[in-house]
Amino acid sequence: MSDEEERVDELEEVATTVYAAIFDGADTVEIDGNVYPIKQTSKSKVRLVERGGYTYIEQNPHKDSRWAKLAKEGHQIMWVMQGRRYLAQIKDGKFLNLKWKK
Repeated sequence: MSDEEERVDELEEVATTVYAAIFDGADTVEIDGNVYPIKQTSKSKVRLVERGGYTYIEQNPHKDSRWAKLAKEGHQIMWVMQGRRYLAQIKDGKFLNLKWKK
């Protein structure tokens, strides 16, 4: 397995763990023996976790986008970001890699 494939697999594993915690309503999430708080943005109250330069954030249903519309309809959507770049998405439990080939 290449380094890139390992990176994608690790990202998917961590993202799936964070996704489950966010949508289960947890206050924290444990990753590799470390506990991270699940925070809320002050304005929109969407939940997020910051870890190792990545941000795992649920879709804001109050935005004007097709993803927000899906979130309003009850779909569970979370984004994985690094800075302002979208790297991956999980929608209804299904991981979608947006940047790297697997």
